[in-house]
Amino acid sequence: MSELAPEFPSPVYAETVLAVNFKDAQQLFLDHLLEIHYAHTLMLARQEIMPLTVAGACLQALDQLDREKIRTAGYDGTTEDLFFFVERELERTCGAENAGWMHTARSRNDIDIALYRLRLRADILIAIEWLNAARRSVVNLAREHMLTLMPAYTHTQPAQPITFGHYLAGLAEIMERDAERLQAAFRTVNRCPLGACAIATTGFPIDREYTAKLLCFEGLQLNSYGAIAATDYLTETAGAMATAMINLGRVAQDFLLWCTAEFGYLRLSDAWVQISSIMPQKRNPVPFEHVRALASKSLGQVTGILLGLHNTPWGDTNDAEDDLQPTMAGLMRDGVRALRIFGAVLPDIQVNVERMRERAHADFLTVTELADTLVRRERMSFREAHRFVSAVVKELQGDSGHAAIAETLIRMLGERARNTCREDLLRALDPAEFVASRDIPGGPSAKALEPALRNLDEGLRATEAWLKDARAGLNRMPGLIREARKELVV
Repeated sequence: MSELAPEFPSPVYAETVLAVNFKDAQQLFLDHLLEIHYAHTLMLARQEIMPLTVAGACLQALDQLDREKIRTAGYDGTTEDLFFFVERELERTCGAENAGWMHTARSRNDIDIALYRLRLRADILIAIEWLNAARRSVVNLAREHMLTLMPAYTHTQPAQPITFGHYLAGLAEIMERDAERLQAAFRTVNRCPLGACAIATTGFPIDREYTAKLLCFEGLQLNSYGAIAATDYLTETAGAMATAMINLGRVAQDFLLWCTAEFGYLRLSDAWVQISSIMPQKRNPVPFEHVRALASKSLGQVTGILLGLHNTPWGDTNDAEDDLQPTMAGLMRDGVRALRIFGAVLPDIQVNVERMRERAHADFLTVTELADTLVRRERMSFREAHRFVSAVVKELQGDSGHAAIAETLIRMLGERARNTCREDLLRALDPAEFVASRDIPGGPSAKALEPALRNLDEGLRATEAWLKDARAGLNRMPGLIREARKELVV
């Protein structure tokens, strides 16, 4: 006679899976689970699938749940997960004969996907809020430094003069695109899967649109198979955050370098500087290290999301659910932390304008304009002009003054210098003149930068308006639930 099989759950399974997932769900998804319970119960009553008296008892039981007690309850193995734990609490309050009606025409499958989306859409709005705050800091600093000369760098080497404002405006444009990517991800996430049930819908005459309306979704994730199987709402959001974090981390790396004594471009106020425990002279610009580290951590979790979903079956699997969702919450949380630090530290940055200007005058950074001047005044091809200027740089070797550069070029030109004088070349070598002459759209001159900053301001206002509307849409949920209860008199 064989021994009876042990009862579910196995102690190891309970400890390594169920208890961990239960705790995660308590912290991340409890409120969203109860929102779904309210909306689904009201829909069942409205469709006359659930008796009004039963619906009233269930709604009152939901009202009476002690959320904090549920949120802090330990996992004891008597229920499989938070859903069944809450169901048991409802049965204790309104009786199993009433609470059991609530699970008509639904499954844990569509419930889970719905509450994941409810959580994620809120997290996306938080990310956009702090991204916008960082964008505002960047634009404000750019406007303050429209005329602050500095070198632009290519291949980590000084290349040509620009302004710090021009550098920052480029960053602000990228951040605007980051916001657009997150807005697009929000629209993908904000679709309601409820009514898909396990994966093939239900034979009950439910009203999916009504449930979606109560939960403030923009519409349905229509196909029931896709509603349960699709994970693009996760990967699209993760991809948008990954792009934003890569962008942020690259700039944090620049700013860390510019805070070094060797560069000396930037200095943080005492509020942001950590000292050494042993070296009294140290002023460590650690906020940018934390921005870089948190952005990298968020990006690492993005990789976890993509790898966790790669090559999984096209259907309902646990790969996209309990074990993965905390990673999604973590990458959103850490990304927001990075954005908050970056946006808050920028207004306290002290910019060494003189040091930047000094470096813009060094390293032959303006000699491209010498070649351009020869093209304009001597009507030679740019390639020929480039050869003359290159020969000057090679002969002088090292950092020479503008006068030496101009005189050497005139000597090399000889009879070719028919229309070019020393003053023309000295003007071309002036970094301020170099920048001012580049006034086409996208250029570093103040003439080009001012309208660019106005456009960035308009973009910020557009995102802020979108965010306000999106938040207002989601905040309608409690009122919609109340109105639905009044209409049904339950």
